Amino acid sequence: MSVLVTERAPKRLPVPRRRRSARTLVTGGAVIAVLVALHVAAWIGTDMDLAMLADGWHGMVRFVSEAIPPDLAWDPVVKDGLHACLVTLWIGLLGTTLSIPFTIVLCALGSRAVNGNASVYQAARGVMSFLRAVPDVVFALIFVTAVGLGPFAGVLALVCNNTGVMGKLWSEAMEEVDDGPAQALRIAGASRTQLVAHAVLPACVPQLVGLVLYRLDVNVRASLVLGLVGAGGIGFLINQSIQEFRFDQMLTYILMVLVLVVVVDLLSSFVRRRLAP
Repeated sequence: MSVLVTERAPKRLPVPRRRRSARTLVTGGAVIAVLVALHVAAWIGTDMDLAMLADGWHGMVRFVSEAIPPDLAWDPVVKDGLHACLVTLWIGLLGTTLSIPFTIVLCALGSRAVNGNASVYQAARGVMSFLRAVPDVVFALIFVTAVGLGPFAGVLALVCNNTGVMGKLWSEAMEEVDDGPAQALRIAGASRTQLVAHAVLPACVPQLVGLVLYRLDVNVRASLVLGLVGAGGIGFLINQSIQEFRFDQMLTYILMVLVLVVVVDLLSSFVRRRLAP
């Protein structure tokens, strides 16, 4: 004798409606009103005028028509552009790697997982905030007055700015590490240096390397902007071609920059995948 077993479909219970209090609605409305007011003020303060943009379309058309086709003459356009792209890459590379020793010192002093002195911690965080707050272009202008025009000023500018940015990122990565191994070593009598070397750094080295590769990508693009203020590289050639109204050469240099950025991004992604667990 066979017994038929029928499965009942689970009864779908109604989802209770979330009750919003009058205070929540008022707060949400106030936040939206403030955001709208800020955007209106920003729109007026920046002289936004879509009609002006529509009226100036013929200027953009003329600009594009003068830039196309790009000037692909080997000498001096492509030849000089390739050399300048290489210089731009070197500026971004040195600006990243030369900042690592200073970053290690600052992030060690500015991380609660490593440094227990509140005064030193606040001082290190203040230095990192200052280096981040000053744009790399401003640093480039300062160093241009000290060492003259050229890529050396760009490298120094990136070292200063990247030390502040990467120091903050590294210190936060150290603070997010699991405190269990460090607590075990601390109970065993390990010194602070031993805690950092055997507990903190091994846990966050892949993340630190990933941040370095990310900053390398950013610094290569930043070195392009630094070239506009005389710090060398492909940015200097772009600025020069614009001043000479050689927009076809400018387009050639921009296409070279696009290829350079894509290559650096692909290499960074490849290294990150190799380091991933």
